[in-house]
Amino acid sequence: MYTLKIKKLHDDAIIPNFAHKGDAGMDLYSIEEVVIPASESKLIKTGISIALPKNTEAQVRPRSGLALKHSVTVLNAPGTIDEGYRGEIGVILINHGKEDFIVNKNMKIAQMVVKPIYDINILEVSDLDDTERGNGGFGSTGY
Repeated sequence: MYTLKIKKLHDDAIIPNFAHKGDAGMDLYSIEEVVIPASESKLIKTGISIALPKNTEAQVRPRSGLALKHSVTVLNAPGTIDEGYRGEIGVILINHGKEDFIVNKNMKIAQMVVKPIYDINILEVSDLDDTERGNGGFGSTGY
């Protein structure tokens, strides 16, 4: 079992939590009320900072209910929080809807998933192995 250390930076911050046992993502909450005009984005503060376990990252992902009901999603999904980052967790939300969207204080705004990362050695080479797929991409297998 891994431990995620969470520090409240604001008295009104809500510690992320899992809605159900076995969920992959824990809910992130807003500490402020923010209006996101139609077709615009805003950085929403959570009032927390974290210390991730060694060799992990946190991914900030959209909430399906906000996307379906309000056309609001995480702009850079998934947003990456690196192991060494200790600043406040912020979520960039974009409103793809036709009307302004109000983020209320204490609203669930995103979910955070902690994932393992691998220590990767980077090696420059002059050739790569051939594969069946080769250079095929961007629709090469059909639409």
